[in-house]
Amino acid sequence: MHPRPSPIAASLYTLRDMNVDVIIMHGPNGCCFRTARLLESDGVRVLTTAMAENDFILGASEKLEDTLIKAYDMFYPKLMGVVGTCASMIIGEDLKEAIANANLDCTVIPVESHGGSGEGDNTVGAIMVLDAAVESGVIPRSEADRQIKMLEKATEVEKTRGMAQGKYIRPNFGDSKENVAKTVVKALKDNKKVAFVLNAKKETTYLFADIINFNYKDINPDNKPIIVANLDENIGLERIRNHATNIKKELGIDIDFISGGLDEYPITASKAAEYLSDKDLDLIVVFGVPHAFPIEEFDVESVAVTDGPRLVEPLKNLGFSHVVAELDAHSKTLGTDKIVFSDFGGMIRSAIDWV
Repeated sequence: MHPRPSPIAASLYTLRDMNVDVIIMHGPNGCCFRTARLLESDGVRVLTTAMAENDFILGASEKLEDTLIKAYDMFYPKLMGVVGTCASMIIGEDLKEAIANANLDCTVIPVESHGGSGEGDNTVGAIMVLDAAVESGVIPRSEADRQIKMLEKATEVEKTRGMAQGKYIRPNFGDSKENVAKTVVKALKDNKKVAFVLNAKKETTYLFADIINFNYKDINPDNKPIIVANLDENIGLERIRNHATNIKKELGIDIDFISGGLDEYPITASKAAEYLSDKDLDLIVVFGVPHAFPIEEFDVESVAVTDGPRLVEPLKNLGFSHVVAELDAHSKTLGTDKIVFSDFGGMIRSAIDWV
Protein backbone atom coordinates (compact mmCIF):
# COMPACT_ATOMS: atom_id res chain seq x y z
CA MET A 1 0.00 0.00 0.00
CA HIS A 2 3.02 2.32 0.24
CA PRO A 3 5.50 3.07 -2.59
CA ARG A 4 8.18 0.48 -3.29
CA PRO A 5 11.22 0.40 -5.58
CA SER A 6 10.20 -0.48 -9.14
CA PRO A 7 11.47 -3.16 -11.54
CA ILE A 8 12.78 -0.35 -13.75
CA ALA A 9 15.09 0.92 -10.98
CA ALA A 10 16.25 -2.64 -10.27
CA SER A 11 17.06 -3.06 -13.98
CA LEU A 12 19.17 0.10 -13.91
CA TYR A 13 21.14 -0.96 -10.83
CA THR A 14 21.72 -4.48 -12.19
CA LEU A 15 23.03 -3.13 -15.48
CA ARG A 16 25.34 -0.89 -13.44
CA ASP A 17 26.64 -3.97 -11.62
CA MET A 18 27.60 -5.43 -15.02
CA ASN A 19 29.74 -2.36 -15.68
CA VAL A 20 27.73 -1.07 -18.65
CA ASP A 21 29.00 2.23 -19.99
CA VAL A 22 25.65 3.68 -21.09
CA ILE A 23 21.99 2.99 -20.33
CA ILE A 24 19.18 4.29 -22.51
CA MET A 25 15.74 4.50 -20.93
CA HIS A 26 13.05 4.18 -23.58
CA GLY A 27 10.32 6.33 -22.09
CA PRO A 28 9.43 9.84 -20.89
CA ASN A 29 12.33 12.00 -19.74
CA GLY A 30 11.12 11.98 -16.12
CA CYS A 31 10.87 8.20 -15.71
CA CYS A 32 13.01 6.93 -12.81
CA PHE A 33 14.67 10.35 -12.69
CA ARG A 34 16.26 9.98 -9.24
CA THR A 35 17.79 6.56 -9.91
CA ALA A 36 19.10 7.67 -13.30
CA ARG A 37 20.77 10.74 -11.84
CA LEU A 38 22.28 8.78 -8.94
CA LEU A 39 23.83 6.26 -11.31
CA GLU A 40 25.75 9.05 -13.03
CA SER A 41 27.75 9.23 -9.77
CA ASP A 42 28.75 5.62 -10.38
CA GLY A 43 30.17 6.40 -13.81
CA VAL A 44 27.20 5.19 -15.85
CA ARG A 45 25.82 7.55 -18.51
CA VAL A 46 22.02 7.37 -18.41
CA LEU A 47 20.11 8.81 -21.38
CA THR A 48 16.43 8.90 -22.32
CA THR A 49 14.49 8.79 -25.57
CA ALA A 50 12.12 11.37 -24.01
CA MET A 51 8.92 9.83 -25.34
CA ALA A 52 6.10 12.38 -25.59
CA GLU A 53 2.32 12.19 -25.97
CA ASN A 54 2.34 11.50 -29.71
CA ASP A 55 4.84 8.67 -29.20
CA PHE A 56 2.42 6.90 -26.86
CA ILE A 57 0.03 6.63 -29.81
CA LEU A 58 2.27 6.37 -32.88
CA GLY A 59 5.30 4.62 -31.35
CA ALA A 60 8.87 5.80 -30.92
CA SER A 61 11.14 3.15 -32.44
CA GLU A 62 12.90 5.75 -34.58
CA LYS A 63 13.61 7.83 -31.47
CA LEU A 64 15.20 4.81 -29.84
CA GLU A 65 17.34 4.08 -32.91
CA ASP A 66 18.48 7.71 -33.09
CA THR A 67 19.30 7.77 -29.37
CA LEU A 68 21.31 4.56 -29.66
CA ILE A 69 23.39 6.02 -32.49
CA LYS A 70 23.89 9.35 -30.70
CA ALA A 71 24.92 7.57 -27.50
CA TYR A 72 27.49 5.49 -29.36
CA ASP A 73 28.90 8.51 -31.16
CA MET A 74 29.20 10.44 -27.88
CA PHE A 75 30.68 7.78 -25.59
CA TYR A 76 31.98 4.91 -27.78
CA PRO A 77 30.77 2.32 -25.25
CA LYS A 78 31.73 -1.32 -25.23
CA LEU A 79 28.58 -2.36 -23.37
CA MET A 80 25.18 -0.64 -23.33
CA GLY A 81 21.76 -1.37 -21.90
CA VAL A 82 18.31 -0.36 -23.14
CA VAL A 83 15.63 -0.36 -20.45
CA GLY A 84 11.93 -0.30 -21.20
CA THR A 85 9.48 1.74 -19.15
CA CYS A 86 5.74 1.60 -18.58
CA ALA A 87 5.10 3.85 -21.59
CA SER A 88 7.18 1.93 -24.13
CA MET A 89 6.32 -1.57 -22.93
CA ILE A 90 2.56 -1.04 -22.70
CA ILE A 91 2.44 0.03 -26.37
CA GLY A 92 4.66 -2.90 -27.35
CA GLU A 93 7.86 -1.19 -28.52
CA ASP A 94 10.36 -3.71 -29.94
CA LEU A 95 13.71 -2.97 -28.27
CA LYS A 96 15.57 -5.75 -30.09
CA GLU A 97 14.47 -4.54 -33.51
CA ALA A 98 15.63 -0.99 -32.79
CA ILE A 99 19.00 -2.29 -31.55
CA ALA A 100 19.39 -4.39 -34.69
CA ASN A 101 18.53 -1.42 -36.93
CA ALA A 102 21.03 0.83 -35.14
CA ASN A 103 23.72 -1.79 -35.90
CA LEU A 104 26.27 -0.52 -33.38
CA ASP A 105 29.77 -1.92 -32.92
CA CYS A 106 29.16 -2.87 -29.28
CA THR A 107 27.05 -5.20 -27.18
CA VAL A 108 23.60 -3.90 -26.23
CA ILE A 109 21.45 -5.61 -23.58
CA PRO A 110 17.68 -5.10 -24.12
CA VAL A 111 15.56 -5.17 -20.94
CA GLU A 112 11.77 -5.13 -21.35
CA SER A 113 10.97 -3.98 -17.84
CA HIS A 114 8.16 -1.74 -16.69
CA GLY A 115 6.58 -0.67 -13.41
CA GLY A 116 4.12 -3.56 -13.28
CA SER A 117 6.54 -6.35 -14.15
CA GLY A 118 5.87 -9.42 -11.99
CA GLU A 119 3.14 -7.68 -9.98
CA GLY A 120 5.56 -4.81 -9.37
CA ASP A 121 8.28 -6.75 -7.51
CA ASN A 122 11.47 -4.79 -8.03
CA THR A 123 13.58 -7.93 -8.20
CA VAL A 124 11.78 -8.95 -11.41
CA GLY A 125 13.56 -6.11 -13.20
CA ALA A 126 16.93 -7.44 -12.04
CA ILE A 127 16.03 -10.96 -13.19
CA MET A 128 15.10 -9.59 -16.63
CA VAL A 129 18.57 -8.06 -16.92
CA LEU A 130 20.25 -11.32 -15.94
CA ASP A 131 18.31 -13.34 -18.52
CA ALA A 132 18.99 -10.73 -21.22
CA ALA A 133 22.68 -10.63 -20.30
CA VAL A 134 22.92 -14.40 -20.80
CA GLU A 135 21.24 -14.09 -24.19
CA SER A 136 23.71 -11.32 -25.12
CA GLY A 137 26.69 -13.42 -24.03
CA VAL A 138 27.70 -11.08 -21.19
CA ILE A 139 27.46 -13.57 -18.29
CA PRO A 140 27.19 -17.37 -18.14
CA ARG A 141 23.88 -19.08 -17.42
CA SER A 142 25.25 -20.54 -14.19
CA GLU A 143 25.98 -17.08 -12.73
CA ALA A 144 22.56 -15.80 -13.80
CA ASP A 145 20.82 -18.77 -12.18
CA ARG A 146 22.74 -18.23 -8.92
CA GLN A 147 21.78 -14.57 -8.80
CA ILE A 148 18.16 -15.25 -9.75
CA LYS A 149 17.93 -17.67 -6.84
CA MET A 150 19.19 -14.92 -4.51
CA LEU A 151 16.72 -12.38 -5.94
CA GLU A 152 13.77 -14.74 -5.50
CA LYS A 153 14.83 -15.32 -1.91
CA ALA A 154 15.15 -11.54 -1.41
CA THR A 155 11.55 -11.09 -2.59
CA GLU A 156 10.44 -13.78 -0.14
CA VAL A 157 12.25 -12.04 2.72
CA GLU A 158 10.67 -8.67 1.91
CA LYS A 159 7.16 -10.12 1.61
CA THR A 160 7.34 -12.16 4.82
CA ARG A 161 9.65 -10.10 7.06
CA GLY A 162 10.15 -6.70 5.41
CA MET A 163 8.17 -3.78 4.05
CA ALA A 164 6.41 -5.60 1.20
CA GLN A 165 3.96 -7.42 3.47
CA GLY A 166 0.95 -5.79 1.82
CA LYS A 167 -0.04 -3.33 4.53
CA TYR A 168 0.76 0.33 4.98
CA ILE A 169 3.78 0.86 7.24
CA ARG A 170 4.35 4.33 8.62
CA PRO A 171 7.96 5.62 8.28
CA ASN A 172 9.77 5.52 11.62
CA PHE A 173 13.31 6.68 12.36
CA GLY A 174 13.76 4.28 15.24
CA ASP A 175 15.40 4.57 18.62
CA SER A 176 17.97 7.14 19.73
CA LYS A 177 21.30 6.31 18.07
CA GLU A 178 23.11 7.83 21.05
CA ASN A 179 21.33 5.63 23.59
CA VAL A 180 21.70 2.47 21.53
CA ALA A 181 25.40 3.18 20.92
CA LYS A 182 25.90 3.56 24.67
CA THR A 183 24.20 0.19 25.16
CA VAL A 184 26.63 -1.46 22.74
CA VAL A 185 29.75 0.16 24.21
CA LYS A 186 28.66 -0.58 27.80
CA ALA A 187 28.13 -4.25 26.94
CA LEU A 188 31.69 -4.48 25.62
CA LYS A 189 33.10 -2.62 28.64
CA ASP A 190 31.19 -4.92 31.01
CA ASN A 191 32.75 -8.03 29.43
CA LYS A 192 29.49 -9.16 27.86
CA LYS A 193 29.68 -11.38 24.82
CA VAL A 194 28.77 -9.27 21.78
CA ALA A 195 28.41 -10.28 18.13
CA PHE A 196 28.36 -7.87 15.19
CA VAL A 197 26.69 -9.23 12.04
CA LEU A 198 27.32 -7.34 8.80
CA ASN A 199 24.63 -8.57 6.41
CA ALA A 200 24.65 -5.84 3.81
CA LYS A 201 23.69 -5.35 0.18
CA LYS A 202 26.29 -4.55 -2.47
CA GLU A 203 27.59 -0.95 -2.38
CA THR A 204 25.57 0.00 0.73
CA THR A 205 28.14 -2.07 2.62
CA TYR A 206 30.52 0.89 2.38
CA LEU A 207 28.26 2.67 4.88
CA PHE A 208 27.27 -0.23 7.12
CA ALA A 209 30.87 -1.44 7.46
CA ASP A 210 31.61 1.82 9.29
CA ILE A 211 29.67 0.42 12.26
CA ILE A 212 32.55 -1.98 13.00
CA ASN A 213 35.21 0.54 12.01
CA PHE A 214 36.57 0.89 15.55
CA ASN A 215 39.27 -0.74 17.66
CA TYR A 216 37.69 -2.86 20.39
CA LYS A 217 40.89 -2.42 22.44
CA ASP A 218 39.89 1.22 22.94
CA ILE A 219 36.81 -0.08 24.78
CA ASN A 220 37.99 -3.25 26.48
CA PRO A 221 41.21 -4.94 25.30
CA ASP A 222 40.15 -8.18 26.98
CA ASN A 223 36.76 -8.47 25.26
CA LYS A 224 36.99 -8.93 21.51
CA PRO A 225 33.55 -9.01 19.88
CA ILE A 226 32.63 -11.72 17.39
CA ILE A 227 32.54 -10.36 13.83
CA VAL A 228 30.47 -12.04 11.12
CA ALA A 229 30.32 -10.51 7.63
CA ASN A 230 29.08 -11.37 4.13
CA LEU A 231 32.37 -10.23 2.58
CA ASP A 232 33.39 -13.18 0.42
CA GLU A 233 35.40 -11.56 -2.40
CA ASN A 234 35.13 -14.70 -4.56
CA ILE A 235 31.36 -14.58 -5.15
CA GLY A 236 29.45 -12.42 -7.62
CA LEU A 237 30.18 -10.09 -10.50
CA GLU A 238 33.57 -8.38 -10.61
CA ARG A 239 32.15 -5.08 -9.37
CA ILE A 240 30.58 -6.76 -6.33
CA ARG A 241 33.70 -8.79 -5.54
CA ASN A 242 35.74 -5.60 -5.63
CA HIS A 243 33.45 -4.00 -3.03
CA ALA A 244 34.15 -6.88 -0.63
CA THR A 245 37.89 -6.69 -1.28
CA ASN A 246 37.99 -2.92 -0.71
CA ILE A 247 36.04 -3.10 2.55
CA LYS A 248 38.03 -5.98 4.05
CA LYS A 249 41.29 -4.24 3.22
CA GLU A 250 40.22 -0.92 4.72
CA LEU A 251 38.69 -2.41 7.89
CA GLY A 252 41.80 -4.44 8.62
CA ILE A 253 40.07 -6.47 11.34
CA ASP A 254 39.84 -10.17 12.08
CA ILE A 255 36.52 -11.50 10.78
CA ASP A 256 35.53 -14.64 12.66
CA PHE A 257 33.13 -15.98 10.01
CA ILE A 258 32.53 -15.07 6.37
CA SER A 259 28.87 -15.83 5.74
CA GLY A 260 28.91 -15.38 1.94
CA GLY A 261 28.98 -12.71 -0.74
CA LEU A 262 27.49 -9.23 -0.96
CA ASP A 263 24.73 -10.32 -3.34
CA GLU A 264 23.81 -13.25 -1.09
CA TYR A 265 22.32 -11.16 1.73
CA PRO A 266 18.96 -13.03 1.66
CA ILE A 267 20.69 -16.26 2.80
CA THR A 268 23.87 -15.10 4.57
CA ALA A 269 21.89 -13.95 7.60
CA SER A 270 20.73 -17.51 8.27
CA LYS A 271 24.31 -18.77 7.91
CA ALA A 272 25.42 -16.13 10.41
CA ALA A 273 22.69 -17.20 12.83
CA GLU A 274 23.76 -20.83 12.55
CA TYR A 275 27.36 -19.88 13.32
CA LEU A 276 26.31 -17.83 16.36
CA SER A 277 23.77 -20.31 17.71
CA ASP A 278 26.14 -21.88 20.27
CA LYS A 279 28.13 -18.78 21.26
CA ASP A 280 26.19 -17.93 24.46
CA LEU A 281 25.77 -14.28 23.45
CA ASP A 282 24.54 -11.35 25.52
CA LEU A 283 24.04 -8.90 22.61
CA ILE A 284 23.70 -9.20 18.83
CA VAL A 285 24.04 -6.20 16.52
CA VAL A 286 22.81 -6.84 12.95
CA PHE A 287 23.19 -4.19 10.26
CA GLY A 288 22.53 -3.83 6.54
CA VAL A 289 19.57 -6.11 5.83
CA PRO A 290 18.75 -7.12 9.41
CA HIS A 291 15.23 -8.38 8.69
CA ALA A 292 16.78 -11.41 6.95
CA PHE A 293 18.37 -12.44 10.26
CA PRO A 294 16.22 -14.88 12.35
CA ILE A 295 16.46 -12.88 15.58
CA GLU A 296 13.45 -14.75 16.96
CA GLU A 297 15.76 -17.76 17.43
CA PHE A 298 17.87 -15.87 20.00
CA ASP A 299 16.83 -14.95 23.53
CA VAL A 300 19.28 -12.04 23.88
CA GLU A 301 19.30 -8.26 23.71
CA SER A 302 19.61 -7.18 20.11
CA VAL A 303 20.13 -4.18 17.83
CA ALA A 304 19.07 -3.82 14.19
CA VAL A 305 20.45 -1.07 11.95
CA THR A 306 18.50 -0.55 8.73
CA ASP A 307 18.47 1.95 5.89
CA GLY A 308 14.68 1.89 5.60
CA PRO A 309 12.43 3.93 7.90
CA ARG A 310 9.56 1.64 6.89
CA LEU A 311 11.55 -1.35 8.18
CA VAL A 312 11.72 -0.11 11.77
CA GLU A 313 8.25 -1.39 12.70
CA PRO A 314 8.71 -4.85 11.07
CA LEU A 315 12.08 -5.23 12.80
CA LYS A 316 10.52 -4.46 16.18
CA ASN A 317 7.79 -6.99 15.43
CA LEU A 318 10.41 -9.63 14.59
CA GLY A 319 11.86 -9.23 18.09
CA PHE A 320 14.79 -6.79 17.90
CA SER A 321 15.19 -4.93 21.20
CA HIS A 322 16.48 -1.75 19.57
CA VAL A 323 16.18 -0.48 15.99
CA VAL A 324 17.95 2.50 14.45
CA ALA A 325 17.75 3.84 10.90
CA GLU A 326 20.54 5.09 8.68
CA LEU A 327 19.28 7.34 5.88
CA ASP A 328 20.23 7.55 2.19
CA ALA A 329 22.58 4.57 2.18
CA HIS A 330 22.34 4.20 -1.61
CA SER A 331 23.03 7.83 -2.45
CA LYS A 332 25.89 8.07 0.06
CA THR A 333 27.69 5.02 -1.31
CA LEU A 334 27.36 5.45 -5.08
CA GLY A 335 30.65 6.17 -6.80
CA THR A 336 32.85 5.29 -3.82
CA ASP A 337 35.37 2.55 -3.22
CA LYS A 338 36.00 3.47 0.41
CA ILE A 339 34.04 3.16 3.66
CA VAL A 340 31.80 6.18 4.24
CA PHE A 341 30.66 7.65 7.54
CA SER A 342 27.58 6.17 9.18
CA ASP A 343 25.71 8.00 11.91
CA PHE A 344 25.53 4.93 14.14
CA GLY A 345 29.18 4.02 13.58
CA GLY A 346 30.19 7.55 14.50
CA MET A 347 27.99 7.40 17.58
CA ILE A 348 29.65 4.18 18.76
CA ARG A 349 33.08 5.75 18.43
CA SER A 350 31.90 8.83 20.34
CA ALA A 351 30.27 6.71 23.06
CA ILE A 352 33.64 5.11 23.88
CA ASP A 353 34.47 8.29 25.83
CA TRP A 354 31.00 8.73 27.32
CA VAL A 355 30.30 5.34 28.90
